Amino acid sequence: MRIRVATRGSALALCQADRVSSLLVRTLPGVEVEVVIVETTGDRDKTTPLEQMGGLGVFVKEVQLAVLDHRADLAVHSAKDLPGGRTDGLSLAAVPERADPRDVLVGCRLTDLPEGATIATGSIRRRAHLANHRPDLRFTGLRGNIGTRLEKAREVDAAVMAKAALDRLGLCPEVVDPLDPAILLPQVGQGALAVECRADYELLEALEGMDDPVARRAVEAERAFLVELGTGCDLPIAAHARPASDDHLGPELTVTGAIASPDGAILVREERSGTDGPAIGHAIARHLLDERGGAELMARS
Repeated sequence: MRIRVATRGSALALCQADRVSSLLVRTLPGVEVEVVIVETTGDRDKTTPLEQMGGLGVFVKEVQLAVLDHRADLAVHSAKDLPGGRTDGLSLAAVPERADPRDVLVGCRLTDLPEGATIATGSIRRRAHLANHRPDLRFTGLRGNIGTRLEKAREVDAAVMAKAALDRLGLCPEVVDPLDPAILLPQVGQGALAVECRADYELLEALEGMDDPVARRAVEAERAFLVELGTGCDLPIAAHARPASDDHLGPELTVTGAIASPDGAILVREERSGTDGPAIGHAIARHLLDERGGAELMARS
């Protein structure tokens, strides 16, 4: 049996596809995996800020279409790139074990940044949260693959990246400072992979063998927050879910959500715990929108 896996062609995307391919072979012994590389809108345009391109979806739509058109059987995405809600005809087949969801500063530790330091990032969320923590910071744009971003980090005081990306590629810059989610709350789904297939795919149930239950529950809670807001990386929102117990046992999750103004002057945050992750995600979003001024912040953005 051959399974065709659609992915973007970046080094990170191919690394993630290889990870899923290994899980497929382990889950379905004897299967052959073929990687189908797809160029996306986000790959073709490497200069326009993501929020101006439409934010979430610019790295996944063409990959999803390859599955819907039967050019591939599965799609592998960074879960943070998925828009809210489900795409018609597709199912989220698996969420494998999650990598570290935190953001990192590359080039300088946060506590060592001088007054008025320049930070490179292409994320409005990262800018807003860091500006809220350090209003003196200045920001410049950052797009391109990991290598390009590491080069850019040498031209400024520091650059912000996802720790999972560096870890998956085995990259170890000289100075890497993981940022506490209390300072910079991760993007919805950051550090997690999302494996999609057609809703009627004959192996849909078998693919659940690649699922990590802890990662699945956390991502579903975060995406419920995203769905309620109806937006993503084109506005400064963030959510992070984690097991409520240190040993990761038990069904209880602690979910944190945040909405900020683009300049970071205002940031509202809420944290709740419970066993129904999606319900908590929805409830946090409604609380921030209706009771903490989140709706006005989003309208202003």
